[in-house]
Amino acid sequence: MPEVWYAITVFMLAAYVVLDGFDFGAGALHLFVAREDRERRLVLAAIGPFWDGNEVWLLAAGGALFVGFPRVLSSGISGFYFAIFLVLWCLILRGISIEFRSHVRDGVWRVTWDFFFWFASALLPVFFGAALGNLLRGVPLDSQGWFELPLFTDFTAREPVGILDWYTVLVGVFAAAALYAHGGTYLSWRTDGAVRDRSRRAGRALYAAVAFLWPAVTVETSRVNGSFLPSLASRPAAWLLAAVGAAGLVTVFAGSARGNDRAAFLGSCAFLVGLSAATAACVFPTMLRATGDPALSLTAYNAVGDPAGLKTALGWFSVGLPLAVLYFVIVFRLYRGKAVAAAEGEGY
Repeated sequence: MPEVWYAITVFMLAAYVVLDGFDFGAGALHLFVAREDRERRLVLAAIGPFWDGNEVWLLAAGGALFVGFPRVLSSGISGFYFAIFLVLWCLILRGISIEFRSHVRDGVWRVTWDFFFWFASALLPVFFGAALGNLLRGVPLDSQGWFELPLFTDFTAREPVGILDWYTVLVGVFAAAALYAHGGTYLSWRTDGAVRDRSRRAGRALYAAVAFLWPAVTVETSRVNGSFLPSLASRPAAWLLAAVGAAGLVTVFAGSARGNDRAAFLGSCAFLVGLSAATAACVFPTMLRATGDPALSLTAYNAVGDPAGLKTALGWFSVGLPLAVLYFVIVFRLYRGKAVAAAEGEGY
């Protein structure tokens, strides 16, 4: 049962990365690929039917942790308290920026909310990437499974560690580049004209940076987490998932070169899913790695929830997941094709 709920949690998080990831990327790029008001409304029209539904996957991942691994959730929320509030503020700011932008037909009003939309969208991938870097590097867990982190210490990845150091910032930059590029492939698929052309160029350039950073981040991860590469070498599932990620990256470049924007976007999805799942396969069963004594780490086995509760929750999950997938299939089907900017006063 711990393995099943670990897989469910990874699935939820990977779905969130792919779905809300293209929202973040679109928001981070929109000031650069959309030069005037109609083009910016086109970007918002491309993500408008999906962005709020996409954020539900973050709640679903939190729910999976609450049911499956409550000690991990409680320890993580306590230790990353300030960082979690930064994420929540950015999510709120991003949402109200989308909704408030067209409430007043005034240039200054719209430019202001456009800036906040860009600001929040650009920061969130960095925050999530830095959080992943902390999980891979480790946190100072005590014997009770709790930890407390300052924002930064001496900026090394050695104890005493902080939320920010050279490694977590590197992972944050890599995550930002990947999700910005993901947003570029999405916009080039869902928009037309100048916005599509600029998005395609941005996606290519950013994915070139991602292709350069991926090996570097992998090598540096092995420096701060000595078990990472040996696990990758000894686990066929991790190799297979990493191959999915590499194939997705190749598909991005091939699809973009042929002008097949949908293939490029699907390749981007495969890259993010493969990379996320391969990372999870490498660190399993560890969920919160202790920087001092590895025996203090919280794992899928020592932090698992009540078995009876897990069985009951699995039954509800088997009902809820198909309904959630059906919802997204219907929504993407209803809003298929190129997005069209709403007329003035009729939408974003």
